[in-house]
Amino acid sequence: MLLSKLTLLILLLSCWLASPVWAAPELADTASFDIEAATRHHLDTLTPAQKASSDAYFEGGYWLQLWEMLYALGVAAVFLGLGLSRQMKSWTARLPGKALPTFAYAALYLLLSYLLTFPLSVYRSYFREHQYGLSNQSFGEWLGDDLKGLALSLVFGSLLLLALYAAIRRTGRRWWVWATAITATFLVLQTFVAPVFIKPLFNHYTTLPAGPIRNQILSMARANSVPADNVYLFDASKQTKRISANVSGLGSTIRVSLNDNLLERCSPAEVQAVMGHELGHYVLNHIEKMMIYFALLLALGFGTVNWALHQLLARYGTRWNITGLADIGSLPLLVVLFSAYYFLATPIFNNVIRTQELEADIFGLNAARQPDAFASIAMKLSEYRKIEPGPWEEFFFFDHPSGHTRVLTAMRWKAEQSKAQ
Repeated sequence: MLLSKLTLLILLLSCWLASPVWAAPELADTASFDIEAATRHHLDTLTPAQKASSDAYFEGGYWLQLWEMLYALGVAAVFLGLGLSRQMKSWTARLPGKALPTFAYAALYLLLSYLLTFPLSVYRSYFREHQYGLSNQSFGEWLGDDLKGLALSLVFGSLLLLALYAAIRRTGRRWWVWATAITATFLVLQTFVAPVFIKPLFNHYTTLPAGPIRNQILSMARANSVPADNVYLFDASKQTKRISANVSGLGSTIRVSLNDNLLERCSPAEVQAVMGHELGHYVLNHIEKMMIYFALLLALGFGTVNWALHQLLARYGTRWNITGLADIGSLPLLVVLFSAYYFLATPIFNNVIRTQELEADIFGLNAARQPDAFASIAMKLSEYRKIEPGPWEEFFFFDHPSGHTRVLTAMRWKAEQSKAQ
């Protein structure tokens, strides 16, 4: 839920200067270039109606986070307060051994949680996306993808929970240390297998047709030590109007991918700007750094949840029919407590991600040298991200730099490069 899909490629200066596909950037005349005016010029390419829609969509997301947290509390009340968890334990306890009842309870919990949260999921991911003109899916298509996600959750989520409760039983109060290590390991494995086994379940990946763009991408990937020997195109347009590109995977599964919206909606210079940003994630080791940051935040979360669990179980454990932390019946409580931790820690997560995104922005500007194209891409991304938030609003709620921040960064780069000429 926390990882952004990271990393892609870039154009080496000598390559794009020699190729007619990529246009050389237009640098400003230092004496007459006004950074603020240039920034405003790009920001004003969005109409007032577009800005109002973008602001409403993004600000609605603030409230959605709160409603999701309150909804999670309601779901926990159904499992614990209304006795659903007690009944589930009664059903699964009949199975032999320790592992099978735990796995069955976990799978049943994930399934029932999916059903209980389905109304909110439909609103958030289907109706709201259509309301703001961001989705291309019919309800049946959306439901098909959602059920695929459920199937993956039932299999891999149940295995993860089985491993976590095994650690709880065997390590006692140190369980949160082992839980951090186990969850981080699952995260690494997911990152490794996702490009090859998971993403193709949702989108069709084909080799990008031979041509100047593909050749340039592979050349720049090699020049920047991105170990890719192919470029893939995936049909994101069947789901969304959003543009994206990434370098995903680890080791032998690293894959360079572009979505079809990027190629259809953007100019070659804009594609170049996107590639510079994505390649920055790889070159700056953001995947590995992000995993370390998330492991630390997971450790803090599990440690906090461990304390809260013991407090609540000491007071309400008998009422909820939970004999102890190692009782699988504590799962609804563990989940809602971790959801509360994530809700409160969202600004921390956002700032970790946003810092890396800004680093990749600056890398991309230096690599692709297309400041105006980068600013134009920022405007396309602002179709669903508030373009000019206040500083504290951006600090707390944005996991990417705002459109204003990105355009201002690009125009400042453009001005400084002009001075160096």
